[in-house]
Amino acid sequence: MTAPFGTATLVQGPESLLAERAVQGLIGSALEQRPDAAVNRLRAAQLDRGSLAEATAGSLFSAATVAVIEQLAELPAELADEVVALAQQPGDDLVLLLVHEGGAKGRALVDRLRKAGVESVEAPAVKVWELPQFVVAEARKRGARIDRQSAEALVGAVGSDLRSVAAAVTQLLADSEQPVITTDDVRRYFAGRAEVSGFAIADHCLDGNREAALSSLRWALETGVAPVLLTSAVASALRNLGKYLGARDERLRDVDLARRVGVPPWKLKDLARQSRGWSNPGVARAVQHAATADAAVKGASGGADYALESLVLSVIDCRNRDRHAGAGRY
Repeated sequence: MTAPFGTATLVQGPESLLAERAVQGLIGSALEQRPDAAVNRLRAAQLDRGSLAEATAGSLFSAATVAVIEQLAELPAELADEVVALAQQPGDDLVLLLVHEGGAKGRALVDRLRKAGVESVEAPAVKVWELPQFVVAEARKRGARIDRQSAEALVGAVGSDLRSVAAAVTQLLADSEQPVITTDDVRRYFAGRAEVSGFAIADHCLDGNREAALSSLRWALETGVAPVLLTSAVASALRNLGKYLGARDERLRDVDLARRVGVPPWKLKDLARQSRGWSNPGVARAVQHAATADAAVKGASGGADYALESLVLSVIDCRNRDRHAGAGRY
């Protein structure tokens, strides 16, 4: 990745980790060429004509400048023409980096930049089922190895946040004497963490395991896990289960079914097991309980602990009703 002076680059996409890495790589390349260059990082919403001109011009100490304009979607409309013109002809002493987080807002400006021939770097969202592959690539980039099974175990322990996954790979390698991450390494390092995560609590709820769900919930709250993360995990698990129930009879291949549901293929076994105790109406009722609990922990009512405990019991009750009604036969 190079960023010669006299060029502009559009970094676009919703995955902030990938976008930041692209920006840092381009800045690093520019500073290798001209170590005296000034690096100016600005938010688009705070710019006016004067500050834009100042940020992209040289200083008393160096003519070379790297200007990073972040959150491009928030750029004031009256500056759009000037930014496009600057991107087309940045001048020999400027590296211009424009960061757009994706989405519809600011899309017209992005289209203008692309039509103007501005080079672009994509930072696409990483799908859930792509995370193990990301883990493998992340380890390889650091001169290490991890097999697919171990990568899946790491994702299962950490969750689907890309920054957390990348940080987990870095931490495991820092604490290992060998450039290899095994499933045993993952289990040993994250022992306890998965048990207090919202994902584990959600799995206990979907399994109908009242004692394990309440025990994990209390441990999570005692160790400082934010209540909103717990309600979010339960709601996400219920949505995945609902999508699985709706798609499982379509005779799709596992990889296609996983994409339809939005989970990695290895998660299908868990969903298949959990689905035996649920019906679509039961899942719909449980999702309503999750929405109520989410509003409660965000301030709609007092007592987040009570709201979460009620959520656990309500979700398990929805499952039990389905089982008593014979949902497991379908």
